[in-house]
Amino acid sequence: MHYFEPLSDVIGGQFVQQVQQLIENSNQILITTHFSPDGDALGASLGLYHFLKQKKKNVKLMVPNSFPYFLKWMKGSDEILIYEYNPKAAKAIFDHSDLIFSLDYNIPKRIGNMASLLEKSDAKKVLIDHHLFPGDIYDVVISYPKISSTSELVFRLLYQADEYDEMDKTIAECIYCGMMADTGGFTFNSNNPEIYLIISLLIRKGIDKDRIFSLVYNNLSEDRFRLLGFTLSQRMKVYPELHTALIWLSLEDQKQFSYNKGDTEGFVNYPLSIKDIIFTAFIREDGEMVKMSFRSQGTFPTNEFAAKYFNGGGHLNASGGEFYGTLEDAISLFENCIEENAEKLRGTI
Repeated sequence: MHYFEPLSDVIGGQFVQQVQQLIENSNQILITTHFSPDGDALGASLGLYHFLKQKKKNVKLMVPNSFPYFLKWMKGSDEILIYEYNPKAAKAIFDHSDLIFSLDYNIPKRIGNMASLLEKSDAKKVLIDHHLFPGDIYDVVISYPKISSTSELVFRLLYQADEYDEMDKTIAECIYCGMMADTGGFTFNSNNPEIYLIISLLIRKGIDKDRIFSLVYNNLSEDRFRLLGFTLSQRMKVYPELHTALIWLSLEDQKQFSYNKGDTEGFVNYPLSIKDIIFTAFIREDGEMVKMSFRSQGTFPTNEFAAKYFNGGGHLNASGGEFYGTLEDAISLFENCIEENAEKLRGTI
């Protein structure tokens, strides 16, 4: 029996019931998340993965490509299937799945080469996400952009399904990690009081939130710190009249510092510490594309900016996008875009 203040029912009751029914009727479940999975993607996916295993379901978790080393402490991370390592085996798993969860992405193309397998699959499909503009291929859509993270939505789904008492420490650790990661350690998109009620409920499961913080944020390499110093000293440009700062890295820059996946996590946040800067961007060459990360303070909508110019999206204060072209062209386009938004940027101070 719960003896704490109950959470509000954010997710429609009919969606909770539909997901419960689909899980009950499934024989083979597949959980998927987006390209270059981050803390929220993995926290939400592993949290759901462990819950389904607890229910004695046949379940697999597949991601498009590898993920940062500082997230590999989560239990079950060694069981994650990586599509790019064996596409043929991945196709067989899609073909045999009768229920597929799409976590922390709104449209299939965000899972890269896995997208066609998802779209062609006859399996029932459930979307759990907090980004704008969800796709239309799903049987159940649980999409709430005002919620801080997909991990929070997974917790709310289990809570509303009356599964809190069955939740164990492993599930709670994964969900907490995802919530923490997608709010920058609860420094943005985290003003809803219920977030902290959820944290208290997770702590009741025995998690050590201080340890989780340390595993994610104090578990970094020397090369990563040297790369950060180089980026801030040699690859930063400030546009004071637009209250904007830009940092960027080429592939050659990254190679110089023995770049590993995840080494630039959080770089985009540093220029926000500069007085009067309310919008920052991090532009990084990444194989065949240029990756964009955006952060803001106050009311400047990074998600609208990302969607309009860089085929992306996200939250009001934290979002991302992509650009297919040269690093130089990406920087030039970004500079044109902030000039186009000059009035809005100047009006935020």
